[in-house]
Amino acid sequence: MIVASDEQIQKWADEAEAGYDVEALKRRGRGRPGRGAEPMQVVAVRLTAEELDALDAAASKNRMSRSEAIRAALAHFAA
Repeated sequence: MIVASDEQIQKWADEAEAGYDVEALKRRGRGRPGRGAEPMQVVAVRLTAEELDALDAAASKNRMSRSEAIRAALAHFAA
């Protein structure tokens, strides 16, 4: 567990009381960068332990993340 010091809490309180520049916060670009012009959707898929192990092995072999490997497999299937 991480505990904030009284000094850090006071610093946060002072910052909040001074107010935030909303436009600057909007420009900061929170979250993951987009992959296209449209918002992406999350799709849940159920895999067995064996399927997940095979997926992770293939992703690792190709130096890809699990998500990248799934997208590559879907692109290949749809082609």
